[in-house]
Amino acid sequence: MIVSRSVRTAVTAAAFLASSARSQTWTSCNPLSSTDCPADTALGMAINVDFTQGEVNSFVASGGTPTYGSDGVTFTVSKSGDAPQLNSVFYIMFGRVEVTMKCAPGNGIVSSLVLESDDLDEIDMEWLGADDSTVQTNYFGKGQTGAYDRGQFNPAANNQADFITYTIDWTADRVEWIVAGTVVRTLTYDDANGQYPQTPMQIKFGAWSGGDSSNAQGTIDWAHGPTDYSQGPFSMSVKSASITDYSTGKEYKYGDQSGSWQSIEAVDGEVGVNSGSAPTATATVESASATSLSPSVPAGGIGQGSTTTQTGWPWVATASSASNSIPSGWTMTPEGKIVPSSSTVSPTPSSSPALLSSASSSVPSAAAGGEVTLTTWDGRGFLTTMTVPVGWTTMVKSYDQQGFLITSTPTASVASATAAPPVAQAQADTYLKAKASSSSAAGPRQPRWLCSALMTVIPMMMLSLGLAL
Repeated sequence: MIVSRSVRTAVTAAAFLASSARSQTWTSCNPLSSTDCPADTALGMAINVDFTQGEVNSFVASGGTPTYGSDGVTFTVSKSGDAPQLNSVFYIMFGRVEVTMKCAPGNGIVSSLVLESDDLDEIDMEWLGADDSTVQTNYFGKGQTGAYDRGQFNPAANNQADFITYTIDWTADRVEWIVAGTVVRTLTYDDANGQYPQTPMQIKFGAWSGGDSSNAQGTIDWAHGPTDYSQGPFSMSVKSASITDYSTGKEYKYGDQSGSWQSIEAVDGEVGVNSGSAPTATATVESASATSLSPSVPAGGIGQGSTTTQTGWPWVATASSASNSIPSGWTMTPEGKIVPSSSTVSPTPSSSPALLSSASSSVPSAAAGGEVTLTTWDGRGFLTTMTVPVGWTTMVKSYDQQGFLITSTPTASVASATAAPPVAQAQADTYLKAKASSSSAAGPRQPRWLCSALMTVIPMMMLSLGLAL
């Protein structure tokens, strides 16, 4: 589950921290209390992800398995513990996040879009399955929950029946929450009373069950639970996501422990340089249409993230660095796919611990039948071991808009002994399936790319002979 860092207090802190520590996948690191936190990978550009075309490796799944189809990516809650989500491997430093989505129905079910930073700044949009006419907007600075009086319910009609575009537009001066082109809420820096979100944000979205019986009664009541799973499954779908980073560069670093945006360093770039490029919303809803939350109502959030498992309300804040990053030698496409920065062989990345945590040697080893076994990267950026034809690692690679390999032309007869380029999982799967179904007859087998070439050349030769006769 994604963890919105909403609904936090010191009550029951000891018990909750013990539980959340066991659920952590990556080491927690809050830049306000440590000077050794790793830098955040910057998006530094604009991307437009069409999830109807399938998954992209700039977002990683957790808490369950999202599915892909004509509605885009779908997050389904069908039983207790289900909380599928996608998390960006990058951060934005001020920016615009537009998500076209259809919310999940059902009492106790929550659909969530969360922007959160390592030092616990947060901007949220959340939809309760018991109410298809509103969206809850919320924000937090440095994990300070106060009296839980920052949330509002704002209009979002027919959000379970229709695909609607929801937008969070965030600058150094203000945050706008936008529904279908209409601004439903604006927060200025001054209005935040020292709690304005202003540090690099990771993007997360998914569905979870706030009404699950394992949650505290406060969470169940807020989510209009309890959840009746016999009425499910309950699904939220995201058709597309357009994300613009208003800053540029490769990484974002905390220059000190103040947590101010002025202290953030954009490596090889500039903070907020593209803020003026934000589109203008079509209209603004008067503030009177927003309904403020009672301080006794929890401020929502997605139930579990890479650092914390939701055990109900109240929660206690923790922080962590990004779970993945963009390794050296790779780049982001405008479609949100992380691919090699050139079409030729690139050296094995050495600066991405998250991607290399289970790495073995990437040097190919010779195998019988003109094939080699190597360790490389699949289409999601994870290491995998596979058997490929000799010469694979020196073939010129070409990638489609989703970042998957579409052509490969041999340029050498032997594999490189020093580098293994990233190989798309789709291409690897096709090859391995063909290999597994091939004949097991004795004798050496020819490389499959050579067989394919012969199958093309031989008919052409026969046709030529026929014409000559």
